[in-house]
Amino acid sequence: MTSANPVTTTIQRKETYAQKRARAIAAAASVFAERGYHGATTKDIADRLGIRQGSLYYYFKSKEEALEEVCILALRDYVHAMEQITSSSLSFGEKIFHIVHSHLSSYRDDNEALKVHNDQRLYLPEERRERIKKDGSRYRVMLEDLFHQEVLNGTMPADTDCQFAAQSVIGLCNAWGALIIRDPLLDVEDLTQKCSTMVLNGFHHQHP
Repeated sequence: MTSANPVTTTIQRKETYAQKRARAIAAAASVFAERGYHGATTKDIADRLGIRQGSLYYYFKSKEEALEEVCILALRDYVHAMEQITSSSLSFGEKIFHIVHSHLSSYRDDNEALKVHNDQRLYLPEERRERIKKDGSRYRVMLEDLFHQEVLNGTMPADTDCQFAAQSVIGLCNAWGALIIRDPLLDVEDLTQKCSTMVLNGFHHQHP
């Protein structure tokens, strides 16, 4: 009988742990979204997973750490989408459209992690919030670099404040995102077109 390859076995164990941990974070997101950080307990999260409360500490040591992991998960999708769009061969106008669409769509999706991040991240102590901010800053910097590249290309005014432009796009999307959550009748596609057109007309010489 052939013995198992120890390297393969180790990889399988790591993959299994990663999958289980991902489910634990998703369960925490669901519980926090439903009950709020202060109303939830680690027992609630364990019950949602169908495991004993003590087993939950295999994935995170405290409710506070669980909240941090949920917030990190929410921003990871944001950052990944921004990386894909800004590194693509799309035109500047198309990139802005897709960035706005990705941002707004995340509010319409049943994204419990994002809801928890937006509503409850301030319950974390400052040290943990600072770690989360790094991902949020990456998102803004990539958008800022996109504007900066257009300045270098000569297609935007040389005196464009790229940081202000990037932060304004994010603020615009966040403001409409809050309304999207409250009003299921808002058309994300229509909002995307209007917001991206306004961004391009405000910071760009030409229409998209």
